[in-house]
Amino acid sequence: MDQQGHRPVPGGGRPREVTFSGGRGAVIATALQLTVNGLAFGGLVFLLAAGLSIIFGLMDVLNLAHGSFYMVGAYVAYSVVLATHSFWLAMIVAPLLLAVIGGLLELVFFRRLYRHGHLAQVLLTFGFTLVFVDLIRSRYGPTTRSIPPPPGLGGAVHLAGATFSSYSLFVLGVAVVVGALLLAGWRRFRVGAVLRAGVADKEMAGLLGINLARVFTLTFAFGAGLAGLAGVVAAPEFAIYPGMDASVLILALVVVVLGGLGSIEGAMLGAALIGLGYVIGTTLFPQFALVLIFGLMAAVLVVRPSGLFGRRL
Repeated sequence: MDQQGHRPVPGGGRPREVTFSGGRGAVIATALQLTVNGLAFGGLVFLLAAGLSIIFGLMDVLNLAHGSFYMVGAYVAYSVVLATHSFWLAMIVAPLLLAVIGGLLELVFFRRLYRHGHLAQVLLTFGFTLVFVDLIRSRYGPTTRSIPPPPGLGGAVHLAGATFSSYSLFVLGVAVVVGALLLAGWRRFRVGAVLRAGVADKEMAGLLGINLARVFTLTFAFGAGLAGLAGVVAAPEFAIYPGMDASVLILALVVVVLGGLGSIEGAMLGAALIGLGYVIGTTLFPQFALVLIFGLMAAVLVVRPSGLFGRRL
């Protein structure tokens, strides 16, 4: 949220103008608030971008329907909260359900397209985005939905003269925990090396005893589950509506390109930069917020075409 309580809405909405008054202390408090809110928004984008970075950067699958997993996750959270009044149950159910959906899509559709290049993948996944939007609209209608923050996270935290949403701090904490677990698991199980080997030489990987079909399915399911988790976490913070995936997917793609394909560290740093740029931009320069984000991406790619943590080409 900005300092007046308005949450930044990806792709729409404009916060009120910020007036710096009250001396140096007020300026410091405002800067601290914008920084924390930017990192919190970046944490949400990271949850979506991490799975996209794995699927696109390592499996070489361009999945435009990844944002649809995020949208479905938000609607699953809405349904679970409506039925059980438990946000915490939604945080378990939605990622698991989206992982199952992602695994089934990989088994039935994507596995047949690995040899046909990105064009076939783009056409298929774009079709999936339309199907998911129509399914959501037919089930829930076009009405905007919302869910409240879980108990204990609906208030505000006051620190150093700044006011923070308790839920924004929770989002930031979830992103930090998920990022740390991803980094630890990535290095412990060497999933990245296995996926790169499988994409580069499937026959040799098979001779080494690696079950590539299983690894690809589980990896795709894991990425879809992360997108579902992002949808759950976003549900109390943003409006839930058919098509909510489009604008945030653009930001996630920017994060993936900025950080480097297949890099968890790059996704973390890229999401932090994009989150800060988006929140500060929409608060101080609302007309140029997207220009700031894409300008940042362009500047990085001029210096490092492979991204901040991407392998040099």
